[in-house]
Formats: sequence, structure tokens, C-alpha cells
Amino acid sequence: MSAQKPAWQPAAGLKEIPIWPGPIPDAQPVPGPEVDTTTASSQLIAGKPLIRLGNVARPTMTVYPPKGKNTGAAVVVFPGGGYTILAIDLEGTEVCDWLTSTGVTCILLKYRVPNSGPYPKSPMALEDAQRTLGLVRQHAAEWHIDPHKVGVLGFSAGGHLAAAISTHFDRRVYKPVDAADEQSCRPEFAVIIYPGYLAIADKNFELNPNLPVIKDTPPTFLLQTEDDRVAHVESSLRYYEALKAAGVPVEMHLYTEGVHGYGLRRTKLPVTGWPQLVDVWLKTVGVVGE
Repeated sequence: MSAQKPAWQPAAGLKEIPIWPGPIPDAQPVPGPEVDTTTASSQLIAGKPLIRLGNVARPTMTVYPPKGKNTGAAVVVFPGGGYTILAIDLEGTEVCDWLTSTGVTCILLKYRVPNSGPYPKSPMALEDAQRTLGLVRQHAAEWHIDPHKVGVLGFSAGGHLAAAISTHFDRRVYKPVDAADEQSCRPEFAVIIYPGYLAIADKNFELNPNLPVIKDTPPTFLLQTEDDRVAHVESSLRYYEALKAAGVPVEMHLYTEGVHGYGLRRTKLPVTGWPQLVDVWLKTVGVVGE
């Protein structure tokens, strides 16, 4: 019998690295093997399908080395998917292709789904994120990364995960397992794209109290559209207000149209030019040089 083809695997020459060396904390059973849940009737993005990866029980990271000049910066990417699936190409590999073209090392986190967040409803995704930040810093010299230039970028639920790790970095939410967990898991910067779960809709969109913004929350870039009915604009606005009140450097871009889940795929709408805004912002906050 031939082996079953994986639902997703990185491009040739890249390898998935398990982030946990032994038992996975708070592990929960999944219905079956990893699977692409996309169907023939699934929505296309910019005229193309995407991989909706489900049943991720063993989280991994894949390191994408920079192309051309290495800036020393690194970004851990959190795909979205409502903590149910991962849009692993649209909000993962395609993002890494862009980041590495700018001289940034990209680490794609395939965190656990489903039912892995938002924290504290489930700690699993945040555990995977904290663990990965520590591993990246532990391997900084080997991967030619500046440990003081490690940030995060997330979309939708992954945007919430970027905010969660930006506000929960003073201690691990799992029992430390090795030296990697002695490294800081605080991102140096965060890029948060059409995030969910940052505000509570049935409480007049007040800030989610489980995101305790403080002055040490990292500099943050926020992107949102007014017509997003999945992750309402108030989510980003409340988080922006909290960052501003805490004295955290924050830049927010708000567009009229774009709805939700466009990733980097080009459309006729102005919002799809957002990667260029991030390029400029990374220079502004000193992550990369001119």
C-alpha cells in the first residue's frame, strides 16, 4: 500500500520541525489525520483556491531562509482559520515568500487546531506560539537571526494569537520542558492583520480583558477594513486604543473595502497593497535598515 499523501507539506528543500520534543501539553484528540477541508464549493480568494488544513495534532515550524541580503530580522507567522483550520498557504507560505524576498527569515508555525483558542478558552495555540518564539531565539546563531529582531505576524485568529503572545510573555502557560523555554517569548514587534477576538461584541465591543496591554507590549502594526463582518473593525480599534493608552508605538491602517481573508493575494482593492506598508513600518521601528 502506498503512503497517504500529506494534506500539506512545505516546498522542496524545507523541513517541518516538531516544536515539542516529547509529550505535547494539554494535547487533545482530533477526529483523524491532517486533512485539507477545502471543497469544490469553497470560496476562492483572488480567483484561486486555498488549503484549509484541519486536524493538526502535532505542531511544527518550518524555517524559510531569507533571499538575498539577510537583514537579521525574523518573523513567526500564524495563519488564521478561526482556531478550527489553518489557511496554511494563503496566510502562511505565501506570506513567507514575501518576507524572505525582503531579507527576513520566516518561521511558519503550524499550530494545533481545532479548538486550540482563543486563550484562555484553550491554551494550546498560545503554548505552541510561546514555545516557537523560544526555539527561534535558541537557534538564532545557527539560523543567522538577531534574537532582538524576532517578531510575529498573524491573520484573523492568527492575529488574535499575535496579540495574545504580545500580552502573555512574562511567563509560559505550560510547564517548561528544556532550555528553549528559558529564552524570552516576547515578540519584538507584531503585525496583526484583520484580527478576531480582540473585542467582545455583546459587550459593546469592549476590549477583550484577556489581552492585558501594558507598556512592554511590543510595537504593533494593525490592518483592518470597515466592511469586515467576520472580524469587526471595532476589534482592531479597541486594541489600538489600548496600545495608545499604554504608550506602545502603534500604527493602524483602516480601509473601506476588503472584507475578510484576502491574505496577500492581489485584487483591485487598495487594501491589497498592505505588504508595502509593513515594509515601510519595519524600517520605521528599526527592525530592518534602509
